[in-house]
Amino acid sequence: MASKKSVGVAAAWMLYTVSGVACTGLLVGKKASVDGSVMISYSADSHTLYGELYHWSAAQWAAGAELEVKEWETGRPLCRIPQVRATYGVTGNMNEHQVAITETTWGGRAELEDTTGGIDYGSLIYIALQRSRTAREAIEVMTSLVREYGYCSTGETFSIADKHEIWIMEMIGKGHGRKGAVWVAIRIPDDCIAAHANQARIRQIPFEDKENCRYEGEVVSLAREKGYFQGKDKDFSFAAAYNPYDFSGLRACEARVWSFFRKYDKGMDRYGDFIKGDATKEPMPLYIKPERLLSVRDVQAAMRDHFEDTELDMTRDAGAGAYQAPYRWRPMHFRVDSTTYLHERAIATQQSGFVIVPQMRSWLPDAIGGILWFGADDADMTVFTPLYCCLQRVPECYREGNGDMLTFSWTSAFWIHNWVANMAYHKYNFMIKDIRKVQEELEGGYAQIVPAIDRVALTLDGENPAETARFLTWFSVTTATEATERWKRLGEYLLVKYIDGNVKKEKDGQFVRNPYGRAVYPDFPGYDETYYRSIVRSAGERLKVSD
Repeated sequence: MASKKSVGVAAAWMLYTVSGVACTGLLVGKKASVDGSVMISYSADSHTLYGELYHWSAAQWAAGAELEVKEWETGRPLCRIPQVRATYGVTGNMNEHQVAITETTWGGRAELEDTTGGIDYGSLIYIALQRSRTAREAIEVMTSLVREYGYCSTGETFSIADKHEIWIMEMIGKGHGRKGAVWVAIRIPDDCIAAHANQARIRQIPFEDKENCRYEGEVVSLAREKGYFQGKDKDFSFAAAYNPYDFSGLRACEARVWSFFRKYDKGMDRYGDFIKGDATKEPMPLYIKPERLLSVRDVQAAMRDHFEDTELDMTRDAGAGAYQAPYRWRPMHFRVDSTTYLHERAIATQQSGFVIVPQMRSWLPDAIGGILWFGADDADMTVFTPLYCCLQRVPECYREGNGDMLTFSWTSAFWIHNWVANMAYHKYNFMIKDIRKVQEELEGGYAQIVPAIDRVALTLDGENPAETARFLTWFSVTTATEATERWKRLGEYLLVKYIDGNVKKEKDGQFVRNPYGRAVYPDFPGYDETYYRSIVRSAGERLKVSD
């Protein structure tokens, strides 16, 4: 019989997996980046979220205009609020002033959710982007909205950034019948990196540091009232009160933060027991100073992480199958002989709708400085294309309405990338090499061409600012369109090369034909020794060849 402890762990893990929270956010301060950029990232992970690019043009509104607020995840109408006189242009999760906002959900105390609230976490993000010129303004917009109209979501961590600074804000409701939310926001030092992944991470609050810390006045008193905390304010921990560590919060969530941090801090392995589920061990810090500076491509690569080269490496156990695939289908737990086991939850995961790396560059005019690096589907098998924040129209491959989660479209980047990925899952260690070549071809090319595009845009901006947006829109749309077409050709190539478990012969980038134009016999790669040994263990006597 399973122990009470193991049953509790299994129940917590099941709650985590059923709730669907899964996003990951990485943050890089301007003095922690190679070029002075501020960067954040986001994987929009959901089994029902379609990968498309949201877009709002800047607009002027008449007096008395209203905005209907609909829940981001479901489309459920929530409330109507007064519209402001002017709203800013928004492309995805970045606006025209280089403000970017992302999130991860952690749930927290179930009794603090107020389903009657008027604003959900997704609406907070996209309304704030339309109304804010700085990260600090965005914090004020978001917290004022929930204070006035109520908050209907569960616990959230937000990354809120502009071209100068990054903040982490954590928020949870006050419970049914109590309008508003309790929250705390901490500024990440410029020379540091941070991350969050579905677990509240802010512990002690520097209440006296008004420049780098903001908070709701009831953040401590509500915890005392509810019995979550007893003690002095200086000892209060937001995470301990509203989202205390448990096995799933560490193993499925903090482990992702650790996997990012350890790339830039050799001392992070001391948290190994903590991230594997031992909440009695020393917790990780909210942020660290990296041992080297990060580039945009470093952040993109970090979003493709599957715990490679760690003891949690998802390619090294039998769950990876014959082709070392770092993917595990849901549910995230399973039982064998009354014992519950888990699948690792990595940063890169198959159910992502889209993944982004917003990059903010303070030394350039806003129209040129803000780039939303956008990819449809899973970060591991997507391509990040550069979309300037002054975008005037959306590429057809990313357009809302070009297909949906139940409607396939050959012109949708989401469906093209899913088509390729779903082939690669079943022959991963072969196909990922071909995928990486095309990723490098495209993303490496963007890294080289973007500085030139910046220079052209600066010239235009000095002569005709209106032309700048047209030029950068043309570049963004053309790049995304060509990338999607290139990915479609990649899919066609993979299908031909690996059909029926074989591998076509190639020479000089072309499939080999015999002198008469026919395909030559393909290679039969079979499986590796580890997989053959697993076959022998399970059915060796039956399959043994007689002498």
